[in-house]
Amino acid sequence: MPTLPRARLRALTAAACTAALGVTLLSGAAGASARDTATAQPAAATTTVAEPAAAVGDKVVGYFTNWGVYDRNYHVKNIETSGSADKLTHINYAFGNVTGGKCAIGDSYADYEKAYTADQSVDGVADTWDQELRGSFNQLRKLKERHPGLKVIWSFGGWTWSGGFTEAAKDPAGFAKSCHDLVEDPRWADVFDGIDIDWEYPNACGLTCDSSGPDAFRNVAAALRGAFGTDLVTAAITADGSDGGKIDAADYAGAAQYLDWYNPMTYDFFGAFAAQGPTAPHSPLTSYEGIPTEGFTSDAAISKLKGLGVPAEKLLLGIGFYGRGWSGVTRAEPGGAATGAAPGTYEAGIEDYKVLKTSCPANGTVAGTAYAFCGDQWWSYDTPATIAGKMAYKDQQGLGGTFFWELSGDTGDGELIKAIE
Repeated sequence: MPTLPRARLRALTAAACTAALGVTLLSGAAGASARDTATAQPAAATTTVAEPAAAVGDKVVGYFTNWGVYDRNYHVKNIETSGSADKLTHINYAFGNVTGGKCAIGDSYADYEKAYTADQSVDGVADTWDQELRGSFNQLRKLKERHPGLKVIWSFGGWTWSGGFTEAAKDPAGFAKSCHDLVEDPRWADVFDGIDIDWEYPNACGLTCDSSGPDAFRNVAAALRGAFGTDLVTAAITADGSDGGKIDAADYAGAAQYLDWYNPMTYDFFGAFAAQGPTAPHSPLTSYEGIPTEGFTSDAAISKLKGLGVPAEKLLLGIGFYGRGWSGVTRAEPGGAATGAAPGTYEAGIEDYKVLKTSCPANGTVAGTAYAFCGDQWWSYDTPATIAGKMAYKDQQGLGGTFFWELSGDTGDGELIKAIE
């Protein structure tokens, strides 16, 4: 089972990235690779992108993690009982693996083997020992039967498994075929409506450093469109809007023609991966005086992508259903020093909204998001009120909708998702 892919571990040093890529990094973000020899640009796709399942601006895309069925005890049925299914237009199922240049199963037990009892099942019917499909895939099938307009997209990669895209980029057509064959496996072909790729990050550094070149992402996107035809093809991408940052490292504008939409990951900008601080909101909507890195905001990312020519309706605004925090903090306002990560249920420095709303209630706002100072801990996270402000921004910018990481961080009655309009 992979470690949490959203734990970005920005403590990856600039020196390590520089050694791997042979480039100078700007503002702590990976610059473009010195190896910029382009592969031949693929011919324009002849297939037509499918019509969106929701009107422009109305998409609500939530990630469901396959490992959530373990310690988190969060299952597909929880999407129904929380009321979230009524709000969602799409579910991104995370994650499938990328290995050996191909798409692969991420967790077979959670995905399609785990047996659900009647009380755990979406429709109250228990799995049997001899049925062909069980696990979360079968539960998603049942959820779709109850919500015919709901679409499910299988997401591949993530923080832990993004290293596999480097090999995949060497043979985009072969990679795309392997993904299509897996997503359209007869056992679960009716469950999925397309594919999402979460490559962190093309031609830049994440958990590992990629040097596939600036055209690699576009080539992979084109191959996926060719393989999937009119099915949904989407991508979670960097939100690093700094000068010379990760958005500049790949041809996101050129790839946009092959994709239904982008999910710029407008969260995890700051956190206790910088153990001594300064404290800063991990998902600021706009810049503010004292921000540690200019360009690390939702607005900077959206503005930069739009400026490159990515259509606004192909950009979704990202929301985190969790907070990031420090301990050893002595001031309430952002910008304070710290001694390390605040304790978290599953990982130090990270906690679900459903916990933080009572354990450390928000008592301030900055840059369109909330923060909380309690004891010696400092946390930042979104609340229903700050989400409302971000929805106003989404509408003002003409964006295609909203996505969030991830469903299990919300309250049992869907407090955050119900704030998404």
